[in-house]
Amino acid sequence: MAINVSDVIVRSASGEEQRLGDWNGTVLLIVNVASRCGFTRQYAGLQKLQDSYGPRGFAVLGFPCNDFGSQEPGSLSEIQQFCSSTYGVTFPLTEKVEVNGDGRHPLYDELVDVADDEGHTGDIRWNFEKFLVGKEGTVLARFKSGVEPESAELTSAIEAALAA
Repeated sequence: MAINVSDVIVRSASGEEQRLGDWNGTVLLIVNVASRCGFTRQYAGLQKLQDSYGPRGFAVLGFPCNDFGSQEPGSLSEIQQFCSSTYGVTFPLTEKVEVNGDGRHPLYDELVDVADDEGHTGDIRWNFEKFLVGKEGTVLARFKSGVEPESAELTSAIEAALAA
């Protein structure tokens, strides 16, 4: 059975609640992000995806997360400032969330049931795991942290989702 996240509520960086279904019609890339991680440089590639595919109905949604080695310790305003000044990030960031454990955000309760290309389901393994969500809110794919935003693996999946 396909997992659909349209009914999940997230809180934007400005504190407003938003149902992911409000994004229906848009292909989403959901990413748990951190500012002090070995993968932090992926912000640049994520922004390039946003710039390239945004006009075609695509959006990156960043979920700041401090679950792994306290690599996202700052306040939301500090995170936003870092992302915009260092990487030119314009895509939306949400409130800080937990992706594992007892405080796991309801979105990640759904996402952890999706398998990556190795068949891994369950807990998020590190920062910058990526989930591709189709236009109707169905989770299409899970990508490990090491999958670069501009990799052929990810961009071909985005292209296919946009064409669907």
